[in-house]
Amino acid sequence: MSDTILWYAKYYQDLIDFMQQEGSLLSKWGEVIEQQLFEEYVTNAHGDMARWQAAYESLPDIDVTEALLNQSAIEVRHPELSAPVEQQVHSGLKNLMPWRKGPFQFFDTHIDTEWRSDFKWDRIKDHISPLHGRTVLDVGCGSGYHMWRMLGEGASRVIGVDPSKLFFWQFEAVKKYVQTTSEFPVPVHLLPFKMEDVPAKLKRFDTVFSMGVLYHRRSPLDHLTELQQALRPGGELVLETLVIEGKEGEVLVPDDRYAMMRNVWFLPSVPTLCQWLRRLGFKDVRMVEQNYTSQDEQRSTDWMGFSSLKDFLDPNDPTKTVEGLPAPLRATIVATA
Repeated sequence: MSDTILWYAKYYQDLIDFMQQEGSLLSKWGEVIEQQLFEEYVTNAHGDMARWQAAYESLPDIDVTEALLNQSAIEVRHPELSAPVEQQVHSGLKNLMPWRKGPFQFFDTHIDTEWRSDFKWDRIKDHISPLHGRTVLDVGCGSGYHMWRMLGEGASRVIGVDPSKLFFWQFEAVKKYVQTTSEFPVPVHLLPFKMEDVPAKLKRFDTVFSMGVLYHRRSPLDHLTELQQALRPGGELVLETLVIEGKEGEVLVPDDRYAMMRNVWFLPSVPTLCQWLRRLGFKDVRMVEQNYTSQDEQRSTDWMGFSSLKDFLDPNDPTKTVEGLPAPLRATIVATA
C-alpha cells in the first residue's frame, strides 16, 4: 500500500491512532482497520468517487464561528461570507446530491433532506441512557446526521458504519467545517463498511444504534447477534426498525417488494422482536416509541428529487403500501447487553 494511493488516510488518521494505541479498547479492530479501508477505497473503489471528491474539494475553506449540534438542523455559521463564497458552498453541496438524511444548514444554504431525521431523534432521545462520555457505534448511519446529535449530547467518540461512499463525502462536508471550531480532532468518523465488517465479539461499545437496518437483513437474528457482540456487558442497544401490528410470533415477509423496496425481508410485530432480543440474551427489553411514518417526515425535496413516501403508498388508501401491505410502522426498542 504505497503512500501515493492512501489519499483517504488523512480522514481516518485520528481514528487509526485511537484504535492502535497501547491498551485501546478497540485494538482488535485496529489490527485490521487499515486493510479494510484499503479494500473499500482502492480495491472496491466506486465509479463516482472522483466526482464526489471533486465536489467536496470545491467547498471553500472557512473558519466557522459556531457549530450547532443540538438543534433540528446541524448548522455551521459564519456571519460575514461574501455572496460568491456562499454560492461556492451551495454549488459544492448540490453536487453531492441526493441528500437523504438531515437536515443541515451550511451558512445560508439550508439542505432540506428527504428524511427529517430530527423527528426520529426527538422521539428517542429521552428514552436512552445519557450519551455523555460514552463510546458509540451507529450502524447504518447514513450521512451522519444522528452521529452529530450524539456528539452534541457529549459522546466521547462516535463511529458510524454505512457502505455508501456518497454518504462519506456528505459527512466529511459537515466535518470539514465543524472541525474548524476545535483545536483537537473531532472524535466522529464514518467508515464505509457494513455491520458484518465490524470485528466479531468486540464487546467494547457503551451504546450501539441500529436504526433502519434490521428489515434489510436476510437474517435478522444474525444482525441482532452482531449488535450484541459489539456492546460491552451492560451496554445499551437502541434498535429502530419497521414492524407490524400483531401478537408474539407474527412476522410479515413480503413476497417481493415492500413500499417499492426490494431489500425488505422481515417485519416482525413488536412482541416478536422483543422475544427475539430476549432469546438472544438481552435484558430490560422495552419498546419506547412507535409511529407510522408521515409525509412530513419523509418526502421528496429540492435536495432529493426522486420518489419518496407518497409514491410508495396506495393513493386511495394511505394505510397500505402500493403493494397492498400495511403502511410503514416503525418502533424503537431499547435493551441491555
